[in-house]
Amino acid sequence: MGTGAGSGQGQLFLRSLLFLLLAGPPAPRPAGGQLRYAVPEELEHGAFVANLGEDLGLDVSTLSARRFRIVSRAGARQHLEVNLENGILFVNERIDREEVCEAGGTCLLHLQLLVESPLELYRVEVEVLDINDHAPTFPWQEYVLEVAESAVPGARFPLESAQDPDMGTNSVHTYRLSPNGFFSLEVQTRSDASKFAELVLERALDREQQRTHRVLLTALDGGVPEHSGTAHILVTVLDANDNVPAFDQSSYGVSLPEDAPAGTLVIQLNATDLDEGPNGEIEYSFSGHAPPRVRELFHIEPRSGQVLLKGPLDYERANLHELYVQAKDRGPSAVAVHCRVLVHLLDVNDNAPEVTLTSVSTPVLEDAPPGTVIAVISVLDRDSGDNGHVICEVSPDVPFELRSSFRNYYTLVTTQALDREVVPEYNVSITARDMGSPALLTRSILTILVSDVNDNAPRFLQPSYSVYVMENNAPGASICSVSALDPDCQQNAYLSYSIADGHIHGMPVGTYVSINSDSGHMYALRSLDYEQIRSFQIHVQAQDAGFPPLSANVTVQIFVLDQNDNAPVIISPMPRNGSMATELVPRSAGPGYLVGTVSAVDADAGLNSRLSYQLLQATDFTLFSVAPDTGELRTLRSFLEQDATRQRLVVQVRDGGQPALSATVSLLLSVVETMPQTLSDFSEFSIPPEASSSSPLTLYLLVSLGSISFTFLLAILILTAIRCRGERCSRQGDGCSLPLCHCCPGSRPSPEGLKTSNLTVQPPAGTTAATCLDVPGGGPPGYCYKVCLGPESAQSDFMFLKPCSPPRNNEKDPGKQSQLGQHLRVSKQTKQPNMDWLPPSTQRPALKRYQIRHCGNRGSGWKG
Repeated sequence: MGTGAGSGQGQLFLRSLLFLLLAGPPAPRPAGGQLRYAVPEELEHGAFVANLGEDLGLDVSTLSARRFRIVSRAGARQHLEVNLENGILFVNERIDREEVCEAGGTCLLHLQLLVESPLELYRVEVEVLDINDHAPTFPWQEYVLEVAESAVPGARFPLESAQDPDMGTNSVHTYRLSPNGFFSLEVQTRSDASKFAELVLERALDREQQRTHRVLLTALDGGVPEHSGTAHILVTVLDANDNVPAFDQSSYGVSLPEDAPAGTLVIQLNATDLDEGPNGEIEYSFSGHAPPRVRELFHIEPRSGQVLLKGPLDYERANLHELYVQAKDRGPSAVAVHCRVLVHLLDVNDNAPEVTLTSVSTPVLEDAPPGTVIAVISVLDRDSGDNGHVICEVSPDVPFELRSSFRNYYTLVTTQALDREVVPEYNVSITARDMGSPALLTRSILTILVSDVNDNAPRFLQPSYSVYVMENNAPGASICSVSALDPDCQQNAYLSYSIADGHIHGMPVGTYVSINSDSGHMYALRSLDYEQIRSFQIHVQAQDAGFPPLSANVTVQIFVLDQNDNAPVIISPMPRNGSMATELVPRSAGPGYLVGTVSAVDADAGLNSRLSYQLLQATDFTLFSVAPDTGELRTLRSFLEQDATRQRLVVQVRDGGQPALSATVSLLLSVVETMPQTLSDFSEFSIPPEASSSSPLTLYLLVSLGSISFTFLLAILILTAIRCRGERCSRQGDGCSLPLCHCCPGSRPSPEGLKTSNLTVQPPAGTTAATCLDVPGGGPPGYCYKVCLGPESAQSDFMFLKPCSPPRNNEKDPGKQSQLGQHLRVSKQTKQPNMDWLPPSTQRPALKRYQIRHCGNRGSGWKG
């Protein structure tokens, strides 16, 4: 039991501190061109080891930027670390020398220090110095030693050795034996400088006087402070077996390959005993201080003395194993003798090289110049000699090569220019091969990504685009899509589309078409009209997001397709004063007589502007026909006496579009005996080709303006005449009944008079109280319509439209004796107007200013 084992971590830290104070700060020592430091074990985290920044001559302020670091194998413990702020190497975790270096001897930590920009590699060795942190221990706390009573003074009895993991002076230094009267202690030194004790018999034993003897064996190390361990020895006195076994030699040496299988015979031991019987039968075993690792790897046959291999050997872990074997006979008071067997392992090529990527700079720009460092590669083979000599190479079909900077360290550099668009990434096979027989190799795949630079301009899928768009498209509708490709990647391949500045018919192109900058979809911003614009072209640009940006242009030709969106416009006949068109037809006209031609135009093109004519409604379908192609209105037969004198026709003009659009015109044909020389509504209009095909709006405006002007002028003339008549009537002193308007009988108007004016002013015979305006052709047969204006019309703008009828013959009028007896009495019964004769919207405001009476004249009225 170690007397100092319970001191704890506090005493361990004090010992380490004392060691540092005695040894002074570690100073760098060059070892083969590299730095070497010494540091005691068991230092706490953060303990100072060395100032690497100063010793290596590095700028401390750039250590972090240059990624100064310790390179270690994957899975290895990081005992030491570098502070990037001051370049000091410090203890990262507690170092146990006995754990790090199992084989003993000098314990070194090999560090590889790497710094980038530029890439530099340094080697540093740190020797871990042993401190006295372990106390000696014995295999057993109590040891039984059997001694024959026949043993003579001076006989030596080897004792179990104490074990101390520490090295040098900190290991077992000496032994002590408690005072007694029979035994003394003699300390021996082995060839490896280790100590062991032998119990020496000072005077003869007498079993009959004392059967057992107890002594205390103490093992002391040479450290500061001194540690010790004790074991109790119980000496049992046996009857005499006066011969002990003897080995052929005290030490044996044997060589064994590390890949020897289990059960391999290591050595055949032989010991002899001169005694006979059980006292001469020898048993072999490991001595008590054989390490546990030896007992795991080797086995001894107790009777034959054969040492056999039990577990797998590993040259890289330990190349030498020391076996302590004892031989003892089976007689009473048997005494064990010991020998040492040294097993030397022979290295075999059983470890493949290990490839470690110390530093990788990926991805690499495709415009990187040849010689650019891509990665730092380290190789390691745990074997020795040629088995541990490694050659590293890459496949010849890649633009990379390996360059050796230090032993077992390589840099992977480029040998030629790269092109990401041709090869975006490389899988570089790195082969590490040792020089053993047979050779072992390791292949490691390093994936190197090539980073893109903006070295390719966008390219459209087509050299130009032709787009056909139906007119009257909805604003905002998609009309086409352009697409371009850029072989670059990421932002260098991100394309944005735009439309180049320009003008279409004097307007900026941006008012016609827009484009989605991300997808390339083009949209019409306005509804296109084939009649205004039939084609135009724009220039689309595709630009990537690289630096500097690259772009490409393409021409998009847009053709507008015609749609049947314009109905035919009838230009002849044109109705005057907002009413239907009228025409006179002689009663003497025979079959095929040309009444007139219905003319129309259509602003569309092609089949959409091809017009056809047909008679939609007629008073008598057997009397008139319309030519479907020319629109000529002709008679089918001669007029008969029973045919109506007024024929109402509706002619429809239809285009050839799908769906077809149409327009109608209403005609009122009056059959007369003779034809007056008046202007017909079928008058021919000279339509210029460009107006009939491309400017219908101008024609509409001209016709509307003419109609309004004519109506306005006519209304002014009528109002002026009425005002003058009213003033004359007032001066003569003849009054009219203001609430009533007398309908004045008159003669039937002639057809010439009806044709001359739509509104004929007829002064009533014998009546000065009102002015009557005859409106011919405005009502149903048997009625005449008169506009009666009172004298007060000069002061009032509001008149009323009232129908009136004459009294019947059998009615007696009390006012017959009056001055107005010769006139018709105003009927009190109001009749509804004929809805087929509603005035056009352009005339309704003017007609509201007049008071209209519906007069039925039996005697003097005419039937149409």
